[in-house]
Amino acid sequence: MAGFEQAAIPVQKTLEFGELRGAIEKVFSPELVEKFLSALKRKNIRIRELEAVLAKRVLEQFEPGLERNGTSAWALYEALPLSDKGQVREHYLMRLEQVSGPLRHKFSDLYRDH
Repeated sequence: MAGFEQAAIPVQKTLEFGELRGAIEKVFSPELVEKFLSALKRKNIRIRELEAVLAKRVLEQFEPGLERNGTSAWALYEALPLSDKGQVREHYLMRLEQVSGPLRHKFSDLYRDH
């Protein structure tokens, strides 16, 4: 019996999706992830709350290019159809689960579900 395999859903708004995905990759890079987690802690944002991360403009602190032409990560996210939003959210959640054990322990209050 074959294991479960998620069906690939094509991205509809590739430009917006790509910018958000790139910003997410950047904040979870080894050079920035601790600073990103510190920023979430300062703003009292739970790490799994992607919409709060976007609304409070946390990604822009690490990827200033998101603000060019007067846009923001939130505006890019809002421009996406639901299927693209779901894929961005899924990618974000996958990346936060890949954060190293020591950093997860250091920022355990961010990872706790309440």
